[in-house]
Amino acid sequence: MDNMDESTPLARELASENRRREKLLGRELPKPKTTRILTVSNQKGGVGKTTTTVNLAAALASAGLNVLVIDIDPQGNASTALGIEHHAEVESIYEVLIDDVPLSQVVAQCPDIERLTCAPATIHLAGAEIELVSLVAREQRLRRAIDLYAEEREEQGLERLDYVFIDCPPSLGLLTVNAFVAAREVLIPIQCEYYALEGLSQLLKNIEMIQKHLNADLVVSTILLTMYDGRTNLASQVANEVREHFPNQVLQAVVPRSVRISEAPSYQQTVMTYDPSSSGALSYLEAAAEIAERGA
Repeated sequence: MDNMDESTPLARELASENRRREKLLGRELPKPKTTRILTVSNQKGGVGKTTTTVNLAAALASAGLNVLVIDIDPQGNASTALGIEHHAEVESIYEVLIDDVPLSQVVAQCPDIERLTCAPATIHLAGAEIELVSLVAREQRLRRAIDLYAEEREEQGLERLDYVFIDCPPSLGLLTVNAFVAAREVLIPIQCEYYALEGLSQLLKNIEMIQKHLNADLVVSTILLTMYDGRTNLASQVANEVREHFPNQVLQAVVPRSVRISEAPSYQQTVMTYDPSSSGALSYLEAAAEIAERGA
């Protein structure tokens, strides 16, 4: 590959992708010292929250780490992308939050990736916001469920989880508050488009409020730029602006606009298994490696 002709833009792009891929091939990612719990959140819809959740989870699990995805979005898109059943008859995260069903009873194995599991969402979650209002310790219910699940795994002699990703709905109701209270870190996907930073200040204010009253350990640890189109000036302007505002949080890896990433969920897969050689899969592998190395 070193002798590849780089005289055209396409050839240069292919050569660059090959160099990036070679860097990642066979690389073992470090295990975190303790389980890292990340809430993937952005109040703005359509920024790639679910896509980011499932693909980062798949990339880390493919590198040999134990990963759990908790889907608390009533639409259940993360469950779909991971090939997990989530029709109304399936026990889901709804039963965990409302009926105190143990998390171990609802966690399902992802069919494509050995170390990846998912607690699915069902349509019942749509009413959970109202039902949670009257429950005791309503903001702490997800955190308690995760802690009990970790204890249960330990008692059974199972390996501990390395990562837990919580996929949130695009709103700040009690489901998202539960996710913020359960997590130690917030990962914010930001699309490289006009209005990207709109709503972000409100999200950061909400996170501050959670830090003040419910979870002092919560930090915004990671920002990932998504839907990046290198052909436009706008994308690089947005990327520069976000990096200027959040120099320590923004990952070097950026996720491009990609047909493959968009197609994968319709086959009940992540892009990591649907087309592992695509530029989208490569970008998520790079982002996962960065996240793992930052937390080692």
